[in-house]
Amino acid sequence: MKKATWSLLSVLLVLSLALAACSSNNSGSNASPSQGESASGSPAESSSKPVEIRVFAVQEQGIDLATNKYTQHVEEKFNIKFKFETIPSDGAKEKRQISLASGDYPDAYILTHYIDQFSQSDLLKFGQQGVIVPLNDLIDQYAPNVKAAFESNADLKLLNTAPDGNIYGLGAYTQCFHCSYPNKMWINTKWLEALSLPMPTTPEEFKNVLKAFKTQDPNQNGKADEVALSGSTEEFGVRVLPFLMNPFVYNDDRNYLNFSNGKVESAAIKPEWKDGLAYVKSLYDEGLIDPGAFTQNAEAFKKIGENADAEILGAGAGMHPAIFLNLDGARAADYNPVPPLQGPNVSFATHDNGGVSPGAKFVITNKASEEAKIALIKLADYMYTPEGQTNGANGMKGIDWEDPAPGDKALGENVEPKVKPIPGKQGEPPRNAGWSGMGHFYMPKDYRDSWVQGTDIYDPANYERRLYEATLKYEGREPQELFPIWSLWVDPATLDESSMLQTNIRNYIEQNALQFVTGNKDLDKDWDSYVKGLENLKLGRYLEILQSAYDASAKAGS
Repeated sequence: MKKATWSLLSVLLVLSLALAACSSNNSGSNASPSQGESASGSPAESSSKPVEIRVFAVQEQGIDLATNKYTQHVEEKFNIKFKFETIPSDGAKEKRQISLASGDYPDAYILTHYIDQFSQSDLLKFGQQGVIVPLNDLIDQYAPNVKAAFESNADLKLLNTAPDGNIYGLGAYTQCFHCSYPNKMWINTKWLEALSLPMPTTPEEFKNVLKAFKTQDPNQNGKADEVALSGSTEEFGVRVLPFLMNPFVYNDDRNYLNFSNGKVESAAIKPEWKDGLAYVKSLYDEGLIDPGAFTQNAEAFKKIGENADAEILGAGAGMHPAIFLNLDGARAADYNPVPPLQGPNVSFATHDNGGVSPGAKFVITNKASEEAKIALIKLADYMYTPEGQTNGANGMKGIDWEDPAPGDKALGENVEPKVKPIPGKQGEPPRNAGWSGMGHFYMPKDYRDSWVQGTDIYDPANYERRLYEATLKYEGREPQELFPIWSLWVDPATLDESSMLQTNIRNYIEQNALQFVTGNKDLDKDWDSYVKGLENLKLGRYLEILQSAYDASAKAGS
């Protein structure tokens, strides 16, 4: 399952404020040009005719790949000439499939992962058919930066290595720190101050705060119009259950899986899951959770946060507060993060791998000549260097970024600043100097942390620092063992079965959780039948498939 979903990325792209997204100026992703180039990144020395390479790509708004300054840069650098087969974002997946089915497919696909990319099953199918060529030998011979990244990062190697040991493509590796703890809770600290309440630290304290928000008129308008807690239904941290359940049992907000001693298990049949639901039901019964949180979308959620008549929202679930607030509005500074609550025995924060998506955005096909294969892997290797990644995803130096000035501060604590974005100007035409999301290849955390960012966290221009500092309150609060479902390669023979089981089980867990919370089912009387229902949906078989996939992937990545 994708770690960064379409919904999340769409919100971040619209906001154009978090550094995880790309802007219309090609300057919104985090990168850092600090290391020297390898032999693969040196300018082309040959005076021979450029190698012509056909590439299938999505052309994003504001970018013309044929005249793009980064295109020209790498063409000269690697003595190549691109022949782009460009498509718009709409229908990208279908157009890619048509391209492959035609038989007249290009030498390579360089995709934009949040629009479309090859799934793991795609890679296995086309790799075993010989349509996509393995990259192992090319990486060994011509891509020292890719090879070094794999050697230093076991997760990265696991993500890109199929169970048969082949590397059929390269994914977009973007360690977005604030994205990696998506299920944050943002509380109205202006109201806490008005009611002389401390930041809650336990489920009971949080409940008492919500009661005060609901009954003590913190917006001081003389009306009982306060919404103590709300959220929405998408997958970018806006569901209310994970934060509320995590003081009782780890809730991954995805597949409801726990991991212990190398074995995967379901969280949703544990007694602690029942305890967590009982707590959430107690909030619901007292009117402390907006019923719309279980049915509405983020647009409706934002209408509560930006209610025109008065400030009415006490606490909101979300990866970041711009989901339910306007960052340039008067209320933007009123909401701050609640640290994970300490429950009877645990205090967890939902953690994922920060937006890393299984699959591949870069593949080479059997249509490519040997010269084209070498040039393409050298290009990918350049994108694994800070300079190549920055120029590619963000735009060329001197156009979209520059060296930091004295006194500039990096996003990461005690990190040397490496790159300073050059902001776009209102009315300025697109700079067309980078590939935007098409250029996302290798952005580990230290790379992103080295971007210059201002220190006033309530200035919208410094939004990433606000999110970074908020996330520090959640960092390290995940379980010691996490099931890495984002990097698993499920056996193609069981893929359809696994997908069906995953969908059915997830829907059943979520539907029953809502029924238990709202009182349509009784936690005491109906719990055993609920567990039996999961057994009937073949929960055991689903866990068996996942365990086998984990064991095979771990072996392939070792």
